[in-house]
Amino acid sequence: MLVLSACHEGVPAQEVQQAQVVQSTFDNRSIVTGAERTGVYLPQLRGKRVAVVTNQTGLIGQTHLVDSLVALKVDVVRVFAPEHGFRGEADAGERVTDERDKRTGLPVVSLYGANKKPTAAQLQDIDVLVFDIQDVGVRFYTYTSTLHYVMEAAAEQGKQVMVLDRPDPNGFYVDGPVLDTAFTSFIGMHPVPLVHGMTIGEYARMIDGEGWLKGRVRCDLVVVPCLGYDHGKFYELPVKPSPNLPNTAAVFLYPSLGLFEGTIVSVGRGTDRPFQCIGYPGCKLGTYSFTPRSMPGAKDPPYRDQACTGIDLSEYGSFYVRLDPRIQLEWLIGAYQGAPDKRTFFTPFFDKLAGGPALRKDIVAGKSEEAIRVGWRPALEAFKRTRAKYLLYDEVK
Repeated sequence: MLVLSACHEGVPAQEVQQAQVVQSTFDNRSIVTGAERTGVYLPQLRGKRVAVVTNQTGLIGQTHLVDSLVALKVDVVRVFAPEHGFRGEADAGERVTDERDKRTGLPVVSLYGANKKPTAAQLQDIDVLVFDIQDVGVRFYTYTSTLHYVMEAAAEQGKQVMVLDRPDPNGFYVDGPVLDTAFTSFIGMHPVPLVHGMTIGEYARMIDGEGWLKGRVRCDLVVVPCLGYDHGKFYELPVKPSPNLPNTAAVFLYPSLGLFEGTIVSVGRGTDRPFQCIGYPGCKLGTYSFTPRSMPGAKDPPYRDQACTGIDLSEYGSFYVRLDPRIQLEWLIGAYQGAPDKRTFFTPFFDKLAGGPALRKDIVAGKSEEAIRVGWRPALEAFKRTRAKYLLYDEVK
């Protein structure tokens, strides 16, 4: 496992500013992403046959990484695309098909649907897989599952994986239930909490170091870290990482509101505020109204064309999450308590999102948020000790 550090690039120390531990504003300008550090990784790609695992977030400035590599005469053989596709326009869970990129002519292979793991045939003519996808630091966001299968396939076929690291916008805290491995699925493959507080590069190091790949195979892993980033920084994503996380408020609220996707409650898919509001037809929790419509990225949203009432949380997500960094369970508990029929409030999908049945059972049993959090504590503390071994950036003090 190799980490390519700043000393390889010759970046003047004065250009890499250390962030304050707590900030109320975003500080993107002092951060250099792994993809931008071409002086570090281009020499490693010369003379190699390269596959790129990426989507619309894989940018160097305003230019896509794939376009940049092709222009720099890197031998890019194919592109692998995760959930939402290469250009990031597909719905959550929508089948993404193989295609050919119109701009470069490169074949694009989907890693979502039946083919979640690159096959031996797809890697036969590849030397190194470059992984560049912006994650949001939440367990049920599937890009870390794609990372797992890419690393596993590469390890089995003797190929190298190079992760170009990007900041974790939710990397300033760790919270939530740790996944029960009996509930492993594509939306939760590893025994980590709901908010794990790791960049995609740090997460890759944990996957490899903890022996989570099938057969405990080890990956020839290279991570190109960011410069100027630490876990105390607040990072605003320059491009939405998926269709229904359009802004910072949605990204910050996603850990708390994502759990509602396993309930009768809409999270605003099909509106201009996805993952920034909650409600359903006849909801008595608030007075905010919205009507989900079919639109790109939400072609058939829950309660399509039905008037919903509920709560607008966009302002909370824009600011208050940074002051109180934790999963907000009171919204979920309140929605359950106010449901017209508690027996149908949770769907079977909820336990997969939560990483097991414990959270659902605690809410049904009437436990308070404080009591639920006490139950999380031992597993969270154990995870934090494991996590510390793989961090590349300073921790929040």
